Amino acid sequence: MNPTASSHHALHAYNVNPNARFETQSPTERVILLLRAHPFTQIPWVVNTGFLVLLLIVADFFIPLVLTGPQILFLNVFSIVFIISYAWINFLHWFFNVGLVTNERIVDIDFSQIIYKEVTATKLEKVEDVTSKSAGYFGSLFNYGDVFVQTAGTEVNIEFIEIPRPGDVVGIINELGG
Repeated sequence: MNPTASSHHALHAYNVNPNARFETQSPTERVILLLRAHPFTQIPWVVNTGFLVLLLIVADFFIPLVLTGPQILFLNVFSIVFIISYAWINFLHWFFNVGLVTNERIVDIDFSQIIYKEVTATKLEKVEDVTSKSAGYFGSLFNYGDVFVQTAGTEVNIEFIEIPRPGDVVGIINELGG
């Protein structure tokens, strides 16, 4: 598969030449890569959500032995709201934590909480070194890992964590940096 061939889908983790825009994008700037964590890395919270739903269903068979009707209703509503909130927050964390590689710079957008956003960017000319690390059985099997972009001087370094095809990302960044 050609690492520079155009591909884009809203839920993909590795998008080449996407039709995407971001708030600090200049008029001449074009997004080359849009990166998110590999979907395989999201399995723990998906499994936890399924386990919580299953636990609620099983608990509904035994709860009537100790609680009254209104108490059971309150417990079920509270549990369902908690499970949906847990899944929604994890999905938003995955969807909005993105890395962007443009024809002018590299941008890392991190949402650590629902209302806290951190944007780190550096011009391609300031990139000193780009390193990819893929560790473990699953990282090798599903071809995901971390990419670290080291910049010149005192600038903040950029990290793309658990992204698909880290070797291709390094190659594209090196190609753009000249």
